[in-house]
Amino acid sequence: MAQDRAGRAGAAGFALLVGGLAGAALAGHWGTAAALVGAVAGAVGLAACDAVARARQRPGEIPPLWSRIAMSVALAAPLGWVAGRLGAVPLLVGVGTGLLVGLLGVRPQKVLLGPVVGLLVGLALAIWWEAPAAIVAGATVLAYRTLSALIFRDPQVSLLAERVSAADLPFVVPLAARTRYVGTGYVRDLAAAIGGDFRADAPDVGIVASFDELAGPGFDPSGVDPRVREFYEHTTRFSLDIVPEWRLWVRPGYLLYRSLVARPLGQANVPMNQRETQRGIRSRIDTISPEGDGVVGIRGWIRSFADTDEPIYVGIYTTYRHAGRGYVSVGFPLPQASFTATLVPEPRPDGGLVLTSRSDLDQPGHYLTYIDPESGELTALAVHGFAERLDVYVRDGALRAEHAFWVFGLPFLVLHYEIRTKP
Repeated sequence: MAQDRAGRAGAAGFALLVGGLAGAALAGHWGTAAALVGAVAGAVGLAACDAVARARQRPGEIPPLWSRIAMSVALAAPLGWVAGRLGAVPLLVGVGTGLLVGLLGVRPQKVLLGPVVGLLVGLALAIWWEAPAAIVAGATVLAYRTLSALIFRDPQVSLLAERVSAADLPFVVPLAARTRYVGTGYVRDLAAAIGGDFRADAPDVGIVASFDELAGPGFDPSGVDPRVREFYEHTTRFSLDIVPEWRLWVRPGYLLYRSLVARPLGQANVPMNQRETQRGIRSRIDTISPEGDGVVGIRGWIRSFADTDEPIYVGIYTTYRHAGRGYVSVGFPLPQASFTATLVPEPRPDGGLVLTSRSDLDQPGHYLTYIDPESGELTALAVHGFAERLDVYVRDGALRAEHAFWVFGLPFLVLHYEIRTKP
C-alpha cells in the first residue's frame, strides 16, 4: 500500500509539472501574465485529469485513453514552444510533431498518418489563425491521437497483469538477464545465480524433453514424421543453415535497431542477409539440472556466428500443459525482463509440424514481462501486434523449416532453414 501511495504521489507531481509547462507554453504568446495564468490552469487541470483517471483505473489496467491523450497533448505543447523559439514556422512544427507521434505509434500505417495530420492541422491553423507553435503542436497531437483511436481500434499492446506471481502466467518464461548484456554465457551465469548442475554444449539433447508433451485436441504427436520428432527431442544432432528473407520496407528500421539495441544487448541479432550467414552459425544447447540429479530443467538454445561467437539469439525453451493441451514457450531474456513467444502445435498434412502464435486460444501470443528483481513478481504486456509461425517438415528427403514473422499484420521476415544431421 505504501508503494501504491508513493506511486500515485509521484504521478500527481509529474502531472502538475507537465500541466504547468504546457499551460505556460500554450498561453505564453500573449505575455508573461497570461503564461502564469496558463501555467496554474494547466497544472490544476492535468492533475485533476490524472486523479480522476487513476481513481477509475482498475487493478492491472492502464489509464483510460482520454487521460493518455491529455498527457500527450501536454507533453507536446512545450516541445512546440521550443521549436518555435528556435525559428521553426508553425506549419513545420505541425509536420514535425506529426512525424514524431507517428513514429512513436510504430505501426507503419500510423507512421504515415502522423505527418499528414500535422500538415493538415498546420495548414488549417495557418489559414484561419496565425497560431503559435505550441498550439499547433498540441492540436496536432490531439487530432492524431483521436483519429488513431477511431481508425486503429485493435490494440497492439495491452497490459495483461501487474505484479502477479509466475504461477498466474504459465505462458510466460520468467527468466531475466541480470546484466545489461545477455550474450552466449547467459545460461552459465543463470546457473551460478540459481544453483544446479550446468552443462555447456550438452550432447544429444533437444529443445523439448518429450515430443509427447505437445499432445492435445487436434494434434497427435504420433502422426508427425519421425525426423521432425528427432529434431525436437535431439536438436544437437543437427546443424542449421539459415537464409534470411527480409521485406524491403523493414530493412532501414531493422538496421537501426540492430546497431542501437541488438548488438549492445547481445540478443535478437538476426542476420541481415545470406552473406552474413556464410560466416557460419554455431548452434548449441546449454542446460541446467536444478536438483543436481541429471534431469534437465532449463534448456537454453544458443546460436551465434561461428567466427566470433557473437550471439544471434539466446532462447530458453520450455513446454507446459493447460486444459489438456501442450504448448511451447520460448523466453528471450532481457535486462530485468523477458520476451516470451508461446506457440500452439498444429499438424501439417505432410507429417510436419506447425508452431504458431496465431490462434483463437487464450494461451498463444507474445508477452513482454518485467520481473521484479526482489519479489520475482511479474508485470506483463500482451504484444498483439507481433505474430509468428514455424513450419518444420520433410521435403525430398531433407528436413527443412520456414519461420515467418508479422508485425501489425504485415509480414516482415522469413527465415529459411536447411537442417542436416551432423556427421
